Amino acid sequence: MSAHCQLTGVKPVFGNTVSHSHRRTRRRWDPNIQSRRYWLPSENRYVRLTLSTRAIKTVDKIGVEAAVARVRARGERI
Repeated sequence: MSAHCQLTGVKPVFGNTVSHSHRRTRRRWDPNIQSRRYWLPSENRYVRLTLSTRAIKTVDKIGVEAAVARVRARGERI
């Protein structure tokens, strides 16, 4: 599963871990990505979305139909 959110587009960010001696090594911060299955009444089927936890809250707020419309507007295929 790729580490990006289909709704918000959030991806991993990269930076450095800085130790006590100020030595730097590369690291990455991954978003909290979850795979969720939603019932889509307009198409009479389930859709599986790869979402961040913040996007899951957004889907709960705006509804799955509006969320799928936003995902398709971004050019993602569902």
